[in-house]
Amino acid sequence: MTRKHLRLIGSCCLLFGFTIPAGAATQRHEEPSQELRKICQELVDAVAPGDSGVWKKYLDDRLLRVDETGKRQTKDEVIADLTPLPPGLNGSAVIDRFEARVHGSVAVAAYEIQERLDYHGQPLHSRFRVSDTWIKTNAGWRLIAEQVAAVLKDPPAISLSQAQLCELDGTYSLTADIEVGVHCSANGLTMNRTGRPAAEYLPETADVFFLPGQPRNRRLFVRDASGKVVAMLDRREGEDIRWARKP
Repeated sequence: MTRKHLRLIGSCCLLFGFTIPAGAATQRHEEPSQELRKICQELVDAVAPGDSGVWKKYLDDRLLRVDETGKRQTKDEVIADLTPLPPGLNGSAVIDRFEARVHGSVAVAAYEIQERLDYHGQPLHSRFRVSDTWIKTNAGWRLIAEQVAAVLKDPPAISLSQAQLCELDGTYSLTADIEVGVHCSANGLTMNRTGRPAAEYLPETADVFFLPGQPRNRRLFVRDASGKVVAMLDRREGEDIRWARKP
């Protein structure tokens, strides 16, 4: 599936689970679960063929959705994204870590989507965290709000020679009082910032390093026209903080 198809699955895969003591289950709890499972299956089945009629039925006209890119969407915009999968793509998605709460006529669910995509013979695996809000109307359950977030993961680390790593050694200054000492190690760079514990960064490319477990962050080394390293950038969400390399 394409990214726009797979993120649409998040708004439908709502499998309600309740932890109820033996003998305490009631029809009031069972009915929402059964009905929403049916809705979920209808919506999932409609994604691959691009059956927009099913989605038009279950999305509330007042829907407000924020996808994993931060784009805000109305019902009409979500429907416009729903088209048949192109040739060469084959995907599936499975709900994981599901938790839901029902508050009268409103149902709120938080869960993960484990997405698998065969992209022209190459396998891809992505995860999304989804928060849905459903409302029970006279016509049945309708989705009124959704937020989707991509679960980021560390990139694969590459191997660099000790010469390549040690070329980046030095002290990098943010202010007169805040500095980072960078030292080459066996697999990457050890960075010691003023007032903080040392951290081990691994190479993503020759001049780009990441801290395992923090995929939002990168450290990029800047070179001048002659190839000499003159600065380090602390990058998050496309915004850079520059650290000047001390002579």
